[in-house]
Amino acid sequence: MRLNVQLFASVAEAVGSRSWEVELPDGASVQDLLTALLHQHPTVEQLLQISFASVNHRFATPDTKLSAGDEVAILPPVSGGQDDQPRPRFEITDRPLSADQVMAKVRNPLAGAINLFVGTVRELTQGKRTVRLEYEAYEPMALKMMEQIAAEIEERWPGTEVAMSHRIGKLEIEEAAVIIAVATPHRAASYEAGRYAIERLKEIVPIWKKENWDDGTEWIGHQQGPWNPLRPETERDV
Repeated sequence: MRLNVQLFASVAEAVGSRSWEVELPDGASVQDLLTALLHQHPTVEQLLQISFASVNHRFATPDTKLSAGDEVAILPPVSGGQDDQPRPRFEITDRPLSADQVMAKVRNPLAGAINLFVGTVRELTQGKRTVRLEYEAYEPMALKMMEQIAAEIEERWPGTEVAMSHRIGKLEIEEAAVIIAVATPHRAASYEAGRYAIERLKEIVPIWKKENWDDGTEWIGHQQGPWNPLRPETERDV
């Protein structure tokens, strides 16, 4: 079977392409695919050690079996309609973000509190001066992961409404990269659910950022220990 594999961020740069075609025998697994990629492109070895594969927009284990027609992507560690039409709760966009618009998506008569998180581009990171950031996303999967986070929040904090918007493309200093709004019946839950939302977004949503410093560039991935989006719920700190 022939598969066309989507590549992102640092993996795409290492391979020199946004996609990679491979011929595998029927019954091949994700591990077989990764082995074939490493054989053709040895420079990705270190990246593959910290990356995950997705199959049909779901994170996959190495023993996951592949079938012809599967949509496969290799994901390195993640960082994070028309104006006159209603905007979806979960959004990946190259347009500037509006806190008022995101908050309006969750405002409702039963909400006693709305927690709003706005992540912006800062100039200094560990002593380096950032000129700008560049974000890219595996959009269809990113939106599904945002929906999954909202479902997890609803299970933990019933009655919670969640909206998430994330920018892609080039962002300048002080621009908003991500906005999350969480509306809950009571104040305490809004703080807890809001923190959970941004930490889970950083953990499982396939969005990457490239730091453009005044002396170089680097793709920045997960910054909270080894990236493992398949980690069991009981092992999470958030």
